[in-house]
Amino acid sequence: MIRRRHVIYVEGYDPQGAEGYYNLFTRSWKRFLNIWPLRAKVGPLQIDSEDFAHWDIEAAGPNWQVDTRYEFLRQEQMIRGNMAEPLWRQVPRAIGWALEYFLTGTIFRVFRASWHYGLALVFFQFGLLLWLTLSVVAGWLAAFAAVRYAGMPPAVSFIAGAVAALGCFVLLKPLANRFMIIQINSHWPYLVDYARGNPSCFDAPVEAAAWRLVEAARANAADEIVVIGHSGGGVLGPAVMARALAMDPDVGRHGPKVVLLTLGSIMPGAGVDPQASALHKIIERVAVEPSVRWIDVQSRKDILNFYDFDPVAGIGVDAGPARCNPLIWKVRFREMLSPELYKRIRVNFFRMHYQFIMANDRRAAYDYFMLTCGPVPVEEWATRGNEVVAAFGPDAGYTP
Repeated sequence: MIRRRHVIYVEGYDPQGAEGYYNLFTRSWKRFLNIWPLRAKVGPLQIDSEDFAHWDIEAAGPNWQVDTRYEFLRQEQMIRGNMAEPLWRQVPRAIGWALEYFLTGTIFRVFRASWHYGLALVFFQFGLLLWLTLSVVAGWLAAFAAVRYAGMPPAVSFIAGAVAALGCFVLLKPLANRFMIIQINSHWPYLVDYARGNPSCFDAPVEAAAWRLVEAARANAADEIVVIGHSGGGVLGPAVMARALAMDPDVGRHGPKVVLLTLGSIMPGAGVDPQASALHKIIERVAVEPSVRWIDVQSRKDILNFYDFDPVAGIGVDAGPARCNPLIWKVRFREMLSPELYKRIRVNFFRMHYQFIMANDRRAAYDYFMLTCGPVPVEEWATRGNEVVAAFGPDAGYTP
């Protein structure tokens, strides 16, 4: 039974940062306690450095107690900086990525890996193109009206059209933000650069997290260390693990069990790019490392992940007979949520995507808070989750 756990959480490309994720955690924690009557306490958010923040969690049942240090890898300043760049720089970069994915056939490889995710990615790409097209059309109509009905000279009508196009572009920006058009199109060009081994804004966070993992393993102050990568963190989580293994090949042998848990990973979307050689090396390194347990959690209902997909062979990596990772864990959100909540959020794709890190309404084999704060090792939940749930009594007492 686990008594001390160390979590290193690697977020996706989300500007809300440590404060936002701490608030999400504490709100979900209250729901979690409705089905698990624990003695529990979530400590305050503490900003440790530019790279890390953390909060401590105490959770106890009648015959168990777990202390969890939940460390959050901070990327919010970098992400906010990227998204705050002038759109005249962001838009050409995003269009260049979309065109390259089309011309190289990578977008079709994404569709073969998951047609759901392929449609989602094309939605964000076409959302950007639609935004630009509507702005251009508004400008053209304004220029046409200026010449035809106001009798303005061509030079003046051109200025009027440019002003109208810019105005339409600015007016539509809140709608683009609401549908994540800017956020997703900001993320993917950087993600592709990282996957190809080019200098990237993700290099520094991965390096910082890898050193933290090595330090935690050497300290031997926990029974289990869990590196969690959600969404875009499904690319960076394996990178953190591979980099830590390069720093210290015995990182998984120092004492604590080391687990890499990727949740709703979008890694295959970058991995199927034939030029993603750096990412392929990362995945191959983790796939053959016996001292680390990589568990990839997938859900059919989440269209923003790759369900029923092998994240190693599926992206073209041949790890050979030494392959021992990942364990693929398919989960069903319907089993975790009340029928009312499931019906309400089933078409809210981002809400479903975040269910991986939110509380359940029912006890189920997959429970994010029991994975991070409960007494049972993560791998046992992944391999025999229903048996584990049945071993807990109504009072949350656990009988192994």
